[in-house]
Amino acid sequence: MKNEDKEHPLREIWNSYPGVAKVEIEKLKKPPIERVIGEMFSMGEFYYYVLNLTNSTLSHHHESILKIHGLKNYPETLNEVIDLVHPDDIPFVIKAEQTAVEKMMEIGIQHQLFLKSSYCFRMKTASGNYELFHHQAIHTLEDENKKLIQAINIHTNIHYITHQNPYTVLISGISPRNDFHQIKINSPLSVDPLLMELTKREKEILSFIAKGYSGKEISKILILSEHTIRTHRKNILKKTSSRNSKELLKKAFEWGLI
Repeated sequence: MKNEDKEHPLREIWNSYPGVAKVEIEKLKKPPIERVIGEMFSMGEFYYYVLNLTNSTLSHHHESILKIHGLKNYPETLNEVIDLVHPDDIPFVIKAEQTAVEKMMEIGIQHQLFLKSSYCFRMKTASGNYELFHHQAIHTLEDENKKLIQAINIHTNIHYITHQNPYTVLISGISPRNDFHQIKINSPLSVDPLLMELTKREKEILSFIAKGYSGKEISKILILSEHTIRTHRKNILKKTSSRNSKELLKKAFEWGLI
C-alpha cells in the first residue's frame, strides 16, 4: 500500500468532530499566512504547511521543512509528516488531537477559527536524530456550513531550549478571543511544584511573556493595567526562581504553557 493511501491515525478523530467537512476538496486557496504568523510562536527554526482537512493533503509549504528534516521533496500528505514523528510519541499525538477536539467542541465550533491548539513531540531531523518540536494548529477556512476544511500547522524545533515534553495540550484564543485551556495528558513526568504555585492568571500571563509580548500588549489583550502586568511578571519570576527570560522560556515549555 502506498504511503499516501494509508489512513493516518488522526483521521478517525477528526471525523468524530462535527466541525470538519467530510466531502473531499482537492484544491484550496492559500490562507492568510501573514496573519497566522502573527499569532504563532517561533523561537527557533520553524516551518509551516497548509493542511486540507477533507483529504489530508498538504500545500504551500515553508521551504525550511526540507532543510530541517533533510527531505528532497515537499511532503504531499499528512502521512509523510506523521512518519517523521518518533514512534513512541504517536500514542500521545493521537491522544493530544482527541483532547483538542473535545475541548473545542466544549467551547463551541462557532469559535473554531479563533482557537489554536499546541503541544510537543519528537521528530526526526536531517541529522538522523529525534528532536523535540512544538506543534501549533490554526484553523483558517470553513465552508458555508461552518465545516472546517483548512488549517495551518506550524512546527518549531525547540530541542535547544528543552528536551522535556510536558505532555500537555494547550488551547488558546486568537484575537479577539482570550481562551487559555491547559490539559495535562497522562505521562511519567510529575508536575513541577513551582508550576503549582502559579495562579491561573499568572500562567496565562507567563504564556504571553514567553511568546514575546510586551507588557503593554498583554495589558490590552487581558484588559488589565500595565502596572498590574508588571506586578504579575515580578511575582512570576520570583515564584519560578527564574533569573531571566531565557530561564522563564525553558520552564514555560516544560510546563506546557506554550
